[in-house]
Amino acid sequence: MLISRIHRFLIPSEPKRARRVAFWFSLSLGFALYYGFLVLQRAFRAEYVVQDDAREYVFWMQRFIDPALLPNDLIAQYFKSITPPGYAALYQLMAMFGIEPLWLSKVLPVGLGLIATIYSFAICLRLFPFPIAAFTSTLILNQSLWFRDDLSSATPRAFVTPLFLAFLYALIRNHRSSLIIILILQALIYPPLVFITIALLLIRLWHWESGKLRFRADPLVFIGIAVSAIALIPYALSSAEFTPLITRSQALTMPELYPGGRHPFFHPNPWHFWLIGEHSGMIPPLMPPLIWLGLLLPILMRYRSRFPLVQQINDRISVLPQIVYVSLGLFVAAHLLLLRLFFPTRYTTHSFRIVLAIAAGIVITVLLDSILRASQNLAKLTLALIIGVVLLFYPQLSSGFPNTNFRVSNNGALYQFLRSQPKNIMIATLSDEANNIATFAQRSVLFSKEHSLPFHLGYYNQIRQRISDVMQAQYGYDLTLAKSAIDQYQINFWLLENTTFTPKFLQNATWLESFQPAYTTALNNLQQEKSLAFSKLSRCSVFNSDRFTLLDAACIKTAS
Repeated sequence: MLISRIHRFLIPSEPKRARRVAFWFSLSLGFALYYGFLVLQRAFRAEYVVQDDAREYVFWMQRFIDPALLPNDLIAQYFKSITPPGYAALYQLMAMFGIEPLWLSKVLPVGLGLIATIYSFAICLRLFPFPIAAFTSTLILNQSLWFRDDLSSATPRAFVTPLFLAFLYALIRNHRSSLIIILILQALIYPPLVFITIALLLIRLWHWESGKLRFRADPLVFIGIAVSAIALIPYALSSAEFTPLITRSQALTMPELYPGGRHPFFHPNPWHFWLIGEHSGMIPPLMPPLIWLGLLLPILMRYRSRFPLVQQINDRISVLPQIVYVSLGLFVAAHLLLLRLFFPTRYTTHSFRIVLAIAAGIVITVLLDSILRASQNLAKLTLALIIGVVLLFYPQLSSGFPNTNFRVSNNGALYQFLRSQPKNIMIATLSDEANNIATFAQRSVLFSKEHSLPFHLGYYNQIRQRISDVMQAQYGYDLTLAKSAIDQYQINFWLLENTTFTPKFLQNATWLESFQPAYTTALNNLQQEKSLAFSKLSRCSVFNSDRFTLLDAACIKTAS
């Protein structure tokens, strides 16, 4: 009797009654808000907190609040050029109301998560009319989103899931005007997504009829292609500022793109490269584990007679395998046209997550129905309870949830000192602290690991030269090269760590090994245990902390 009541509550005969839908929808929003609250706790736990990738896309937008910041800054100009215009426009609009970009980047992911929740619930309910399935799919999707840092980054890729789900909802409902609007938004905010959605529209023009593959023209598709192409023009023009893009042959020779380099892409193990590589692999490392139950959906649909609830699946479910076909096709194309279509994983990670989450919610509901129908015994109820417990509480058992990748800095005194200096100063340093200075101190750095992306040679050749020049100057036996670098790059301050003049400092900075022969020469000089010129400049210090010493470049120029 108890099992029957539970069965009727979870999977009722009239599943789409308003009260039931409202209950499960409210529960879905509740979990989305709860996960968002966990993220906000981490985002505002200290004064100096920033998401890892926001240090690339958001730091330069502080100029929306104060246009005098970061003047003539190569790094700021480069990242502005590769930032999609729609994404930048959102931050600029908020800045007009006094909302600082860094603050917005911390709260925006919560809103994007709620949008994804709403569309995910609505889509699943259209494909399979059981609110518990929509809740399950949405919960798994939310968990999967927060197990990675895509959403919390508040960068353009944070918009992929909400925008793609909005597109799928409009496609399923056949809201043609909405489709056009969403395509434009995708082109303006996350250009790679347009290729998936356009390809999905194209593949749906072909269908089987009487055993033959037939083509059915639809003006909407061609209108969509046209408006998307027009919307992509501003991004294409701005990102061309620092051309050329590296070629495949050039990429294969660049240590920066191998393990230990700044942006690993290639891998000596072909299985790792093609299957699980972070930027190259076909199979995304999706969590929670229950999301992979979505792979069972084709099997359940094949044996409809054994699983009665499968009969309730809408024919529009065919959009899920279509997404998979399109994603795999673009994955291959991105490998063949290396970097011309961005990284291959951008065409599988986000789309596979959505497909598997929706499918997993349906699978779990179908299996739950079969379990509760099969036998009125405690063992079956226990199995159902285990599934429910894993679904609801697995994230709480993981120390990595939510995965925000927030970076917390305790170097506030350094930032305050730098902020007290003129806004046009330039700081040179080999320290990883360079990653944070532009964000927290709002002052320019000559280069940093975080900002040394090796893809557009018009930018990277300049960054590479800067790194080599600073390394040679800092680890030389005299100050000739240092004085030359100060004049050439208009350096005002030179930041050193207290371990700067130990071999371990360079050995730990594996990304610097790409810059030869400067790296090897510098390391050899350190291992000689001879006194380097920079180690004798304590009189030029203008700021000291437990970790850092900041040297005045003007003083360095007068030193002998």
